[in-house]
Amino acid sequence: MHADEIDLDAPLVQRLVAGRFPQWAALPVRRLTSSGTENAMFRLGTGLVVRLPRRPGAVPDLTLEQHWLPRLGPLLPVPVPEPVGTGEPGEGYPWPWSVHRWLEGRNPVAGAVAEPERLAGDLGAFVRALRRIPPRDGPPGYRCGPLAERDEPTRAAIAELGGRTDTGAVTSLWEAALRAPVHTGPPVWAHGDLSPGNVLVDGGRLSAVIDFGCAGVGDPAVDLIVAWNLLPASARDTFRAAVGADDAEWARGRGWALSVSLIQLPYYWDTNPALAENSRHVVAEILAEAGLR
Repeated sequence: MHADEIDLDAPLVQRLVAGRFPQWAALPVRRLTSSGTENAMFRLGTGLVVRLPRRPGAVPDLTLEQHWLPRLGPLLPVPVPEPVGTGEPGEGYPWPWSVHRWLEGRNPVAGAVAEPERLAGDLGAFVRALRRIPPRDGPPGYRCGPLAERDEPTRAAIAELGGRTDTGAVTSLWEAALRAPVHTGPPVWAHGDLSPGNVLVDGGRLSAVIDFGCAGVGDPAVDLIVAWNLLPASARDTFRAAVGADDAEWARGRGWALSVSLIQLPYYWDTNPALAENSRHVVAEILAEAGLR
């Protein structure tokens, strides 16, 4: 746990719920295992889930979700979190929190996707539907700017990783991504964090997409990261075709996948094994795709 994180447990969440939503006070509370870094999740009864920021920087994400999910959700092909209540600070907990309806499904595992072609098509349809939503008044996406804005932290992460990665190869791939043509089209909606932990599947199909804290408008190439952090190489063309990504956008998406993973690796190497393992997987996939591994 990092210095600015708050430790949360089921008894605290039970007290918060009882104080704010007495109609749910008798429902059992159970913490959910998650590789997420910004929020803690607790199942409330069988039909609800409580989502609480673990650090100050996650609070604006909650506000964004409360405002935008009711607007985005009805326009998407799979369920997304539906806020049904906003909690208030209390019991020593300092920030607002949310109650959402429970969504069925499980997180897929990179390298063990049951039906990759079907999932690739479903993910592509989700991304395309999100992009069709009018961007009017949408907030700037957290990861929807130029890749060049990531150059300094990405190179710093490569240096910090040292011998734990092929420094020369990943630097070369990163520099190639920076040379990709920039986004010149209109800003469109992007989820911003399409990772295995934010995707739910059921029966091999996409059943829901969660955690819209990074969502916003701009260059949507960041949503292509799921091609490397979840899908096998054999299904990437299916996903790309479903999205309709051209060469420039695909190159930027690969750059986003590489940058996000390289920056996460030294930060979470010892503190979040699941995120670190997925980041290593992404780097390995991109190196293999380039014939460098």
